Amino acid sequence: MTTIDIAVIAFNDISPFHLSVPTLVFDEQREGVEMPRFSLRVCGFEPGPLRTSAGFEIQVHHGLEVLGQADVIIMPSWRDTEERPPEPLLEALRGAHRKGTRIVGLCLGAFVLAEAGLLDGRKATTHWNWAATFARKYPRVLLDADVLYAESGQLLTSAGTAAGLDCCLYLMQQLCGAEATHKVARHLVVAPHRSGGQAQFIERPLPMAGEQDRMGQLLQWLGQNFTRSHSLDELAERAAMSRRSFTRHFKQLTGTTVGQWLLGQRLSHAQRLLESNAQSIEGIALAAGFGTALSLRQHFHASLRISPSAYRAQFIGRRPH
Repeated sequence: MTTIDIAVIAFNDISPFHLSVPTLVFDEQREGVEMPRFSLRVCGFEPGPLRTSAGFEIQVHHGLEVLGQADVIIMPSWRDTEERPPEPLLEALRGAHRKGTRIVGLCLGAFVLAEAGLLDGRKATTHWNWAATFARKYPRVLLDADVLYAESGQLLTSAGTAAGLDCCLYLMQQLCGAEATHKVARHLVVAPHRSGGQAQFIERPLPMAGEQDRMGQLLQWLGQNFTRSHSLDELAERAAMSRRSFTRHFKQLTGTTVGQWLLGQRLSHAQRLLESNAQSIEGIALAAGFGTALSLRQHFHASLRISPSAYRAQFIGRRPH
């Protein structure tokens, strides 16, 4: 079975949460999930043990040399937006990028990728609270501070905290497919897929408790009926709200519109079907709620930049016999 080497970079004053996100997603091998194995190593560029922001220390057993051997490099954050990372780290990242290694900057880790010059002329994101600082320091980067994560070639950047989980699960989906990622997400008790285009932060008051309950019940029902056609009026009536109130509350809770949320559910379901069985493209389009093969192909290419047939071909050799 294929082994994917992942290097996670640690440093003094790192947040334990940020360090735990990639290790939680990629380090644990899960029985019953058909997927490549991950070899994860945490490396550092400072003498250890390393301090954490939570007051305890961690011991790192690898240096920057592992970056040259990694298939994926993850910079989980950075300690100070005004501090320039050391040149040996920046040069190691540049060298890995020249080799075509996937490089991920979670939260303030995007500052490190930008300082290395990897993001010039590319779309990127970071934590919304430091977006203005990022834009000032790196005007050549195409910053989109409204999204959960952004991809440009072999580079991935994410917003803060929980968005790092979304970004790592998105990366896992690219490496292992939607079905395996869905199982891992269920094991972690997190949402299996939140589109990178969803909003980071919605500065509006949350719904009242009763409204939240109704919206929660509606989302659960929609998750079981996403292949059907739905009108906003029908959904608003089911939630016992006006259409205007419903659309506002839906975006507050999901960060996206009803149409985009349903599209994400249908695409994810289509991916799992393409990975796991030999059903025709037309049959999968109907089963996933797209209606026609043409509609599936259009949405698939617009969102994933690949055709359904080409996507399926990537997983033919991984299916259990």
